[in-house]
Amino acid sequence: MSEKRVVLFSTQTCSWCRKAEQYLKEKNIKFKKVDVSRDQNAANDMVRISGQSGVPVILIGSRPVVGFDRTKIDRLLAS
Repeated sequence: MSEKRVVLFSTQTCSWCRKAEQYLKEKNIKFKKVDVSRDQNAANDMVRISGQSGVPVILIGSRPVVGFDRTKIDRLLAS
């Protein structure tokens, strides 16, 4: 399995973001965490990529996962 680039768009106050971060760590997935409440450019990128302003958004390769959707995360990481 080739390693895909994974980016977690999140905020400090988002409980689902923390769950997503913990899940990625448990699966030993390397990822970049971006706090969109502190980085307006990243927030703009997240909306452009996903069409959503809510977090978490997890970008796996070029495919966004809106929300903490374990099934979709696993499927995209495996493909």
